[in-house]
Amino acid sequence: QVQLVESGGGLVQPGGSLRLSCAASGSIFSIYDMGWYRQAPGKQRELVAAILSSGSTNYADSVKGRFTISRDNAKNMEYLQMNSLKPEDTAVYYCNAEYPYSGSYYFGDYWGQGTQVTVSS
Repeated sequence: QVQLVESGGGLVQPGGSLRLSCAASGSIFSIYDMGWYRQAPGKQRELVAAILSSGSTNYADSVKGRFTISRDNAKNMEYLQMNSLKPEDTAVYYCNAEYPYSGSYYFGDYWGQGTQVTVSS
């Protein structure tokens, strides 16, 4: 029921910034827990940041103090502001939406197609 489309990835120098966007459609956006994941070649997909329907946030230790997750429920948008980027941040970044209650009509776990972020000189 939910479709997610990421944008904003690209090539940036170390120390630079990027802002990723995720546009959602197909359901009531405000009730979903949202997050950003990333996957580098040869590595498992990992959680970067999450923002719950309550507004609470959580970050991976590797990005704390550098990345900020936010959401605009009126626009059905999720964002990831990435500052002080490092080469190890290079990965495909995925938007995620989840409603984790199996007894609900809205139960589900959805993913975008991913957007490439490359940090290099």
